Amino acid sequence: MTFFENQNIARRNTRVMIVMFVLAVIGVVIAMDAFIATLYALFQSSDLPDTANISLLDSIRAVPVEVYQWGALITLALIVIESVKQIFKLRAGGEAIAAAFGARHIETNTSDALERRLLNIVEEMAIASGVRVPAVYVLDKETGINAFAAGFDVSNSIVAVTRGTLETLNRDELQGVIGHEFSHILNGDMSLNIRMMGVLAGIVLIGSLGLFIIRCAFEADDWRGVIAIFSVGAIVCIIGFTGLLFARLIKASVSREREFLADSSSVQFTRNPDGIAGALDQIRSCQRGTLIHHRYAEEVSHMFFGQSTKIWFSGLFATHPPIDERIRRANPGFQPARYRKARPAPAAGSASTTDAAIPAAAAGFAGGAAAEAAAGARGSDAAHAWGRSSADSAALVGTMQAGRVGVAQRLLAALPMGLRERMQNADGACAAVIALLLAPKDSVMEEQLAAARTAGAARLADAAGAIAKDLRDLGPEYHLPVIDLALPAIKSAPAEVRSELLKALEAVIYADRRVSLHDFVVLPLMRSQLAQRSAAAPKVASIAAARAEIVLVLSLIAYAGCRAGPEGEQEFAAAFRAGATEMGLADASPINREALPLGAAGAALDRLRGLAPLPKAVLVKGLFAAVTADGTIRVIEAELMRVVGAVIDCPLPPLLDNVDPAALAA
Repeated sequence: MTFFENQNIARRNTRVMIVMFVLAVIGVVIAMDAFIATLYALFQSSDLPDTANISLLDSIRAVPVEVYQWGALITLALIVIESVKQIFKLRAGGEAIAAAFGARHIETNTSDALERRLLNIVEEMAIASGVRVPAVYVLDKETGINAFAAGFDVSNSIVAVTRGTLETLNRDELQGVIGHEFSHILNGDMSLNIRMMGVLAGIVLIGSLGLFIIRCAFEADDWRGVIAIFSVGAIVCIIGFTGLLFARLIKASVSREREFLADSSSVQFTRNPDGIAGALDQIRSCQRGTLIHHRYAEEVSHMFFGQSTKIWFSGLFATHPPIDERIRRANPGFQPARYRKARPAPAAGSASTTDAAIPAAAAGFAGGAAAEAAAGARGSDAAHAWGRSSADSAALVGTMQAGRVGVAQRLLAALPMGLRERMQNADGACAAVIALLLAPKDSVMEEQLAAARTAGAARLADAAGAIAKDLRDLGPEYHLPVIDLALPAIKSAPAEVRSELLKALEAVIYADRRVSLHDFVVLPLMRSQLAQRSAAAPKVASIAAARAEIVLVLSLIAYAGCRAGPEGEQEFAAAFRAGATEMGLADASPINREALPLGAAGAALDRLRGLAPLPKAVLVKGLFAAVTADGTIRVIEAELMRVVGAVIDCPLPPLLDNVDPAALAA
């Protein structure tokens, strides 16, 4: 099943959830109406002089219609207002949930070995899958083994783990858990989970209201008042918790199969079935368990790696499948006794050992002049680095393919240690991104830095100039990983620092009075990542509805793979025609390369982000058709495709290193 199919399933599950929510609300409203009518009848009959001959049923039948109407209206208003309030509160996405749990953001320059190990694993998996590196949080007060991912889209997500997870699991097991959470990021589960949390909040409120009434009962003046108020509260509680059962059924109905999918994706991604199986075995065998001791644990139970709350009738209401079944599906040959005997202790997987730098010589990437030449080189057969056809390449979007983690590990190891350390703080990270745009010619670079200083970013300009050479020595295939590594520190920086960075980037780009394809790779991505994105992009109904934006982006992609001169014009036309035909836009005309408005391309991509999953699949397939029209993939084409994917929430993994960029030189 492809990324787009999974995204479509998640969208369909959202609609199913809403239907079930409406049914649950109707049930709760009817129950509350019946209770309010009964209370009204009881109070009315108590005021009559002779009630001996009047049954309760007759009294209920005599209740005015207005009582039912007002009862339904008030109940419905409470549910809707609470759900809307919760949805509004969750606009910030994963950060809002992390804050609600009191989770602590792990700084990129942390010196804690366990936290450093976690950050390294997250970075590896993010780069391997093409997802922007998520912010990472730890729930310091939680000793159970658990984790969750949250966010509204794949490019703006967070990952949170409990302290018990860090202290109990070794590196392979932790990698299995993080692989599981990345599957939720890629498969569209995060957005569904956040919306589910907001929608169900209203139903849960009724039970909370009942508990409030019960607490108020004990403040009554006499025992009759205590009994009366307590009874009212108890019945409201029963109705509310019946609604809670509805909520749990809704969560369970859309959650359990997604957990199996996430487990299997983790195995596929890490190529280590013992990782996820071992983590689950630790939950089963140790005393920590998975329970979360927080008042929001119930509301977020469907988002966690393991069952976070105690439940009755676990087969019906559990948000997660049984541990034994998960282990059996993830690793049918798993033998607990043998695994536990050979299992490396968590200390053996600390950052000081397992996460030691891999020698740069093992990275398999060309640097320096060879890589610079490869950026624009035409390979005789580079297309197989993603796929032999546009369909094969498009199928790799959002996938967790075996072997990519190893590529990411080697790529990260090849980065100069000093550069990585600089990117662990906001200023160094900003400087690294600016340095990516600096020209190799010293005179032009000085012009660019002077423009940045004039724009009010002197501090960042000086820092960028100091590391420009280090970045220049790296090949273009490192540019996106550098941005990925820099983004967490930049996102956590104050708003004024992020604003200063964008000003500096624009000043550097326009200092030489032209916007290159290389500049385009960086600027729209940074704008997209640093903008306050809405919970959902404005919906675009179809490919035809975004025709103008698609023509612009397709022209850009087609242009990137062409040579200069008459031959290049033919290649440009052929690439555009291949992409347009694939998307059903055969009558579209390309934008001439001299007239390409690169500055408007970012806005075009933002609009394309709103396409539904299946039309978006057609878009990506068409773009790949343009890229592979000549049977080759250049590094700049790969960069552009990955940037486009990042902005429209279709993450692409890096090119596999079985094709040496140095060998792509014509």
